[in-house]
Order: sequence, then C-alpha cells, then structure tokens
Amino acid sequence: MATAAPALAVQNPNPPVQLQNNVVPAVVGRTAIGTVTPSQEISLTLGLTPSDQAGLAAFIDTVSDPKSPLYGHYLTVQQFAASYGASASAIDAVTAYLKSEGLTVGPVYANHLAMDVTGTAAQVENAFGVTLHTYYDAATKRAFYANATNPAVPASIATDIVSVAGLSSYGIRKHRSVARKASPSAVAQATADITPTAARGAYNLTSSINSGYNGSGKTVGLVEFSAYTASNPAYYNSYYGLGATAASVVNVDGGTTDKSGDVEAELDIEVEYALAPKATVKVYEAPNSDAGEVALYAALVSNDVSVISSSWGIYESGESSADMSSDNTDFEEAAAQGQSVYSASGDSGADDNGSSLSVDFPASSPYVTGVGGTTLSLTSANAWSSETAWSGSGGGYSSDFSTPSFQTSVDSTGKRAVPDVAADADPNSGWLIYTEGNWEVVGGTSAAAPNWAAFTLDYDTAAADLGRSAFGYANSFIYSVAKSSLYSSVFHDVTSGNNGYYSAGTGYDEVTGWGSYNGGAFIADEL
Repeated sequence: MATAAPALAVQNPNPPVQLQNNVVPAVVGRTAIGTVTPSQEISLTLGLTPSDQAGLAAFIDTVSDPKSPLYGHYLTVQQFAASYGASASAIDAVTAYLKSEGLTVGPVYANHLAMDVTGTAAQVENAFGVTLHTYYDAATKRAFYANATNPAVPASIATDIVSVAGLSSYGIRKHRSVARKASPSAVAQATADITPTAARGAYNLTSSINSGYNGSGKTVGLVEFSAYTASNPAYYNSYYGLGATAASVVNVDGGTTDKSGDVEAELDIEVEYALAPKATVKVYEAPNSDAGEVALYAALVSNDVSVISSSWGIYESGESSADMSSDNTDFEEAAAQGQSVYSASGDSGADDNGSSLSVDFPASSPYVTGVGGTTLSLTSANAWSSETAWSGSGGGYSSDFSTPSFQTSVDSTGKRAVPDVAADADPNSGWLIYTEGNWEVVGGTSAAAPNWAAFTLDYDTAAADLGRSAFGYANSFIYSVAKSSLYSSVFHDVTSGNNGYYSAGTGYDEVTGWGSYNGGAFIADEL
C-alpha cells in the first residue's frame, strides 16, 4: 500500500515583522489586570518613515549655515513632502493593508509623514498583532491600557512605519504652568507681576513693538491639549487695549472638549497678545493622548505657521521612543521649513519624572528650543534689573538624544543638554492673566516658551521689513549668536540659582541655557 507523502509547509510570502521601540518604557514590567473590551474604539496616528533621513539632516545643516548659498532658503511643505516624505507607493500600501483589516484610514497629512486610523480594539489588535492590556497606576490613581509587545505588520510595509501612536493611553502630557491667586484688586496692585507693559519693558521690546515690529504678517501655532474659553483672552485684550485679532482654533484628530488645561491655553494666547499683538494666533487643539500628540505636531508642520510654541510635555520614558522619533522627524521638518519651535522645559527642576534625573520632551529634541525659567526683577520704570534661575526650571541631559552639533562646545556628555534659553517663570514674578473669569498670576516654563515665541514673531516682522532672513531654525541661530561677540549685549546671562541639581553659571548652563533675551538689542544687532 502506498503511503501519502508528508504535506509540505506553506511559507508565508509576507510574514509579520515587529516594529521597534513601540512599547512605552514606563509600562514595562507592570502587571496587567485585564484586557480592553473588544468593541472599544481606539484612535491611532501612524508615523511614516521619511524617504531620505540622511539627506534631510544634510539639508538642515546647509540651510542653517550662514556661509552657504542656500542659507535661509527654506522648503515649503509641498517641497518637503516631495523630497523627504513617505513615497506615494508606501502610503498606498500602508493604507491598503489597514483597510483590509477593517480599519478606517484618514487622508495622509500634507507632509506625507502621518495618517489617522480608527477601529475597534479587536480590529487594532488583529491588525498589529498585539493585545491591549489594562493596568492601574497607583501613583496617579488612574487606569490605562497599553501594548506589552511591539506591534507587527506584514514585511512588505514594515519599513514604511515608524510608530503606531495610540496603542497605549499611559502618556498624559502635562502643562507647565504654576498659578497663584491674585487679589480682587490685583490689576491695580500688581506692581510685581507681569503685565504687557512690564513684559515689554523687561525684555526691551517696547520701542520695537511701537515701531511696528509686532508680529504683523506672521503666525504662531500654539500646542494645546485642552480647550479654552475665548471670552477670557478677549477680555485681557480689551482691558489692555492691545488690538490683537482673536485667536482661532484648529482641531486636530477631532480636537478636544476637555477644559482641564484652560488656564494654560489662555496664558499662551495672552502672552502672544501682549508681546506680538499683531500676529495671527492659531490654537491647535488635540486629544491629550499619544495619537493626539503625533497628529498635532504633524498638523503644525503641515501648515503655514511661522513659529510654534508648546507649553505641554512629558518625561522621556513616559512615551515610546518610536512616538518621539515620529515627533522628532516633524521637528526636523520644521527646521527645514524655517519654523521656529519652542517648548517649556518643565517645572520639576532636574527630576522631570518626579523621582530621578530626567528631562522633558519635546524640549529635549535637538530641533526644538527648550525654554527654562527664571525669577525676574524689574526697576521701578519696568526695565530689566536682574534674573536668577528659578528652582523649578527643567534641565539636564536627554536619555534619548545625542549631543547635537551646535552643543559640542558646551556639552561633553554625549547627550543633548536642556534647556537652550530661558525667561521669567517664577509664579512670584509671574504673568497677571485673565482666566476662568478672574485675574490670576501664572508662572512656570509655560509662560517662558510663548514669551520666546512672541519675541521671534517680532523679530521675523522686523526681518521681513528689512529684507533679512527670519529667525528660522531657532537652535542653530541662537547658538551661533550666543557664541559670538554679541552675546553679552543681546542675552541676559543668568549666573545664579539652581534647579535642585544643576546650577546656573556664566554662559551656557543646564538650568537657564544661554539666558533670556534683550529684544531691542537682538533685533538691532542682528538685523
């Protein structure tokens, strides 16, 4: 009797391949308490692989070099997408796979580096080969879900995807503002608090703004993971007679109705009104999630926004390295497009995670200018008197990013140092703002980041008027100026104070960076 030949195994021509670094480090080692309900809707944002990473880095070096004939010749979003975004074939292949798994896929962002995806937990788990476990975090007293293993996709598209943001709900970005209540007659009594007049005097912007260098013709995009009440900044604008045009909202990834961070959003808007009153202010609102963050930064660099300011952040191990990589590529795009990006460095001193030396993201990105905090003292005439390091100023060294070229002369650790610059952040010398229907004094590095953003808008207005280059990729420009003979005239070097571990000192330090700016001198000397 003949025996049947053994069946040959059929080899999968397109086997699943795991993506790397898509697990949140803070989740590793935790004990799951369950799994997500299969029917629960999950929102994701996929970060796509840029087509020429090495070429992008080389272009940024060239366009930022004053000696290069390409200096200041930045790309448009369309030019960036064509040269460095994911290819059309890659986008089509990723989209086709996701749809074949029953997921809903939104259009790719204009930079060709991100797309929004939604589906049920069951569909997401099947598409990416993960289980969404549920956990409880005793420290924050909140439940969350997360993947414990890296997602996997067919080999044919594995190299086209960097991150799958939204598989975890662990990461919650925190705003970096610290408030103290103002008295009922605060407006009349707030001689020690920062009003528009005081801020302009402190940072030597009064004459520049009065001369028309006031943000006119420029746009700032504010990063917000909270909605706000428009009547509050409107009242601030009216009370001080600033003449600013009302900010507009741009909803990203569905936007948000959560107002738990409304003080932050209103602070950011009012600082722009105070220091760049003729700029266009766009408030980009997204859900406070990993997916919302990746989507928001992709949206900002996909639009015509001169300056970007973020007062929200998270300690580096609070989100996956892959998500940070996607965000960092967006910040590289911003540098290539001449967008200046500022981010608060955190309000927890040298321990951003609350327990050990750590820094805040996105301030730790080499393509983002991290803004630390100071305690500001004014003269009776609202002129700058002195600044010392604020104890809460976030600073130190990144665990994820290496020393960028512009920091090699001030950093021998091999790691990216934070912050780059600083401005007033101490709530005891904070901004008097109108929020939640009341006057309140607010500080934190959340006040410092939009301060630098507003100055950059004023500078860019002056540059356009004089036919000169805009501020552009801020770190490259700031470090070149700080290392020049102009340093002492255009910066306020902060040399005293500490953040609990690092101390301020002459020149660059890990608490206040190069210090705060002297706006009028900066504009006059550089333009």
